[in-house]
Amino acid sequence: MAGRFVKESGIGDDADDIVQESLVVLWRQTENGYEMQNPEALAVAITKKMCLAHLRGYKPVVQSIEGVEVDGGASASALTDETDLNTVKESLLALLTPTQRQYLHYRNEMGLSLDEIAEVTGSPKTSIKTTISAARRLMLEHLRKDL
Repeated sequence: MAGRFVKESGIGDDADDIVQESLVVLWRQTENGYEMQNPEALAVAITKKMCLAHLRGYKPVVQSIEGVEVDGGASASALTDETDLNTVKESLLALLTPTQRQYLHYRNEMGLSLDEIAEVTGSPKTSIKTTISAARRLMLEHLRKDL
């Protein structure tokens, strides 16, 4: 799948890199103790999301230095904003149960649908939806309280 994606998209990334990133995510899931009903389905879903992430992130930054164009990086301001956002995110996720964090990770970070999460975890779709809603409500209440 990753090989076809790289060939068809023309983004210039290496398919092996995408596969390796996908396997790292899968490995982290097992290392964190998440039980998977169907690891193959999860691996395919993760790889699909990694391909999309590579496509979305494909925005080469080119800067001119003394007439020579070179690849550039993110600004210090953007890096600081990202660090702050990650700090807030981590503190909010710490409020949640492991199951709530797992479902939010599948939904928000990996972009899985409720059906895909149900297939991976073996939990009922309605239970997953309720758990995600409760987690979001808890995080929003905490944010509002701190404002």
